[in-house]
Amino acid sequence: MSRLIPFLPPFPPLIDRELKVFCMTLLCRLLLSLLLLIPSLLRAAERDGAAIYREMCASCHGDKGQGSKDYPEPLIGDRSLGQLSHYIDRQMPEGEPEKLNAADSALVAKYIHEAFYSPVAQARNKPARIDLSRLTVKQYQNTVTDLLASFRQPGSGFQELGLKGDYYKGRRIDRRNRVIERVDATVDFTFENKTPDEKIEGPEFGISWEGSVFAPETGEYEFVVQTEHSVRLWVNQSFFNGPPPLIDQGVKSGNDTEYRASITLLGGRVYPIRLEYIKGKGGVGDPNLNKDVNKLGKSSIKLLWVMPKRTQEIIPAYYLTTSKNPELYVVNAPFPPDDRSIGYERANTISKAWDNATTDGALEVANYVVDRFRTLSGDVAIDSKEESRVKDFCYKFVERAFRRPLTPEQKTYFVDRHFKDSPDRTTAVKRIVILALKSPRFLYREVGLPSENSATPDQYDVASRLSFGLWDSMPDAKLLKAAADKKLETRDQLVAEATRMQTDLRARDKLRGFMLQWLRIDQPIDMAKDEKLFPEFNKEIINDLRTSLELSLQDFLTSKEPDFRKFLLDEELYLNGRLAKLYGADLPADSPFKKVKLDADKRAGILTHPYMLSVFAYNGTSSPIHRGVFLARSMLGRVIKPPQEAFTPIAPDLHPSLNTRERVTLQTKAEACQLCHNMINPLGFSLENFDAIGKYRAEEKARPVDAEGSYVSRDDKTVKFRGARELGKFLAESPEVSTALTQQLFQYEIKQPIRAYGSNQLEKLQQDYVKNGYNFQRLAREIVVTAALPLSLAGE
Repeated sequence: MSRLIPFLPPFPPLIDRELKVFCMTLLCRLLLSLLLLIPSLLRAAERDGAAIYREMCASCHGDKGQGSKDYPEPLIGDRSLGQLSHYIDRQMPEGEPEKLNAADSALVAKYIHEAFYSPVAQARNKPARIDLSRLTVKQYQNTVTDLLASFRQPGSGFQELGLKGDYYKGRRIDRRNRVIERVDATVDFTFENKTPDEKIEGPEFGISWEGSVFAPETGEYEFVVQTEHSVRLWVNQSFFNGPPPLIDQGVKSGNDTEYRASITLLGGRVYPIRLEYIKGKGGVGDPNLNKDVNKLGKSSIKLLWVMPKRTQEIIPAYYLTTSKNPELYVVNAPFPPDDRSIGYERANTISKAWDNATTDGALEVANYVVDRFRTLSGDVAIDSKEESRVKDFCYKFVERAFRRPLTPEQKTYFVDRHFKDSPDRTTAVKRIVILALKSPRFLYREVGLPSENSATPDQYDVASRLSFGLWDSMPDAKLLKAAADKKLETRDQLVAEATRMQTDLRARDKLRGFMLQWLRIDQPIDMAKDEKLFPEFNKEIINDLRTSLELSLQDFLTSKEPDFRKFLLDEELYLNGRLAKLYGADLPADSPFKKVKLDADKRAGILTHPYMLSVFAYNGTSSPIHRGVFLARSMLGRVIKPPQEAFTPIAPDLHPSLNTRERVTLQTKAEACQLCHNMINPLGFSLENFDAIGKYRAEEKARPVDAEGSYVSRDDKTVKFRGARELGKFLAESPEVSTALTQQLFQYEIKQPIRAYGSNQLEKLQQDYVKNGYNFQRLAREIVVTAALPLSLAGE
C-alpha cells in the first residue's frame, strides 16, 4: 500500500493488508453505487427532455401537447422519432432554432414522441371506445327503402344486359300486334325511310322496351328521350294503374323532339323501367304519306340520362337489364350531411336539423304506406272488416323497423293502443308508422354493443352489425331467420352469412363508395383544363374517363380473386374510340369501351389511370404536390396537416425555363415547408411522366423527365424508385399501405375507431389480409365479422 503513496513510510505487513482490503471494498461499493445510479441518470435525461419541453414548447403547444389559443392544433402525428428530432432541430423553437442544439432536440423529441405525439401515445392517453351511433344519412335512406321493399315480392336482380324489346305492327301496344321479341343493348335507333324489321310494313308501328335500370350512385338522375314521335317513359313506377309516367308524350303535338324529367334514386339498386314509342304516319300529321316504305320519313328514338355530377349520354348496356324488379320507395326529405371531419362518416350527434329531417321522412313514409296499403299488406284494404289483418301488417312493420321481434308490451305501446285511440284506421296506421320511425330502436343501429363479458351475443344485434357493416341497411329475411334460429353465435356462422351477403348489389355498392372515398374522387371535382394546351379535353372526354374508371372498379369488385396488388399494377384500362384517339391507342373511332394495354410497361393500375392523374393536376400542368398528398394520405395513411397559410403556386410563365419538378422544388424549398414536402414531393415526382390529362411523356421543356422518387418509412428506412411502375411495386408490397387500407376500410364499414375493438385488432386484420393474398373482399368480410362478434369472441 505504501507503494501507492510514496511519501509515506512503509506500513507493517498486517496494516498494509488491511488497507488493501479496505480500499478494494471501498472501490467495489463505489462501482456498485455508479451502477445503481445509471437508471437514475437515464431518468434524469428523460426529465431533461420534459424540462426542455416545459421551458421551450409548453407555452405554445400546451403542457400535454393539447394546443393553445395561438396554436390550436394538438401536437400529434405519425412521424418517426428520427424525423421529429430532425424537424425540431431545424425549426424549433419557431424563429429561434439556435436555442436548441442537436442533443437537446433529440431529448425533447423523445419526450414528445413517447408522451403524447405518437399513435401509441395517443391510444394510451385517450383510449378509443365504441360509441352508440344513430343511422347515417345513407343508412337511413337505405333502411327505409329496404323496410318497405320487404313487403313486396323480391325482384330478379341484375342478370341479362339490355332491355327486352317488343315490336308491334300498328300503333297499338298490344300482344296481339307483337311481331318481334328481342333484347336491345341500348335504345339508340334511327329508322330513315324504313321500319325496324321487314315483318313490320309501316308506316305506323310501336315498340316497347322493358326491364330495369341500375343506379350506380345516389342522387338526382335526369332521364332524356329524343324522338320525333309519341313516347312515354316510366322509371321506378308501376306501369299500369299507377301514377302518370315520368315522361308522358303519348299524344304528340308541336315540334319538340327532346323530353326531360328528373328522379332521385339510391345507388346500388335496380329500378323498373319501361319505354313506349309510337311511330305515326310519316312526318307527324302529313296526310300525303301512305304505307310506301319509301315515304316513311325520319323516325328515331334515343334513351339517355344525366347521372349525378356527369354529362348526358346514351344509357349504356351495363346499366340496363332485362330482369324485372318492383318499384322502390326512396325518401325525399333532405338531411344535413354527416360529420366527416376525422376521415369517415360519424353519426354520434343529434342536431335539430337532423331531428326535423327524420320527422319529415317519417311523415313521407306514413303517407306512402297509407296510399299503397293494399299492395304492401298483401291485398288487405285499410278499412277491411278484419281489423286483425290490418294489425298484423302493423306488427310486422314495427318489428322490421326495429330489426327484432316485439315484446307483448311493445305491441301494446306501438300498435294496439293506436287502434283504440285514433278516430279511424288510416290515422292509426299513420301514427304507428311515424312512432316506429321516430323511435331510437329504429334510428340507432344497435341496442347493445359488443363487450368483453358477453359469452353469448344477442343474435339480433349481431344481425344488425352484419347488415349495416356490409350493406349500410337493415338485415334481410334470411339474416333475421338466422338470428331467430340462434345461428349467429360463432365466427364460422357469421362468415357463412357474410359470404352470402357479399353477393348482393348493396355490398358492392358500399365497397364502391369506399373506393371512391379512398381515391378522393367521391365529391364533385373541377377537371377543366387549359383549352389552348388541351383542346380535346372536353366534358365528353371527362365523362368517358369517369366511365373508364368506374368499369375498372367494377372489374375489381366483382373479381373472384380481388388481389389488391393487381389493382395497383394492372397495365390495362378501359378505353372507347374517343379516348383511344386522345391517348394514342389503336381503336376504331366508334369503338365501345374495351380493355386496352396503354403505354406498355409505363403505367401502374389505378395510380396512373388518366382520370386520377387529371384530378390531381392543375389546368395546364401536372401537380406533384397533389399527387404526393394523395399517395401519402390515402395509400400510406400518413397524417399531413394543411399548410398554416394559403399559398399560390408559382405560375409556369414566371420561370419559363423550369420544368414542373424544378418549379415545385423552388416553391417548397423553405424550411417551414419541408416537414411535409420532404415526403410529399418525392412521392409525387415519381408520377412526373404523366401530364395534366394523364398522357405519358418522356420529356418536358425539351428535357428528359426526371421521375425519380423516394420515401422515408415510419422506421426511418429510405426507399427509392423511378417512375410509376417501381412506385406501384413498392406500394403493392408495403406493410404501411396494407395497414392503412385495413384501418380506413374498417372505419368506413363500421364507422367506429378500430382501436376500440382491441389494441391489436388492426395488426391481426392486416396480417390476415396479407396472408390471404391481399384479398380485398375477404378483408371487407373479416372486418365486419370481427366487429359483429363480442370482443371476447372476435379473435377466434
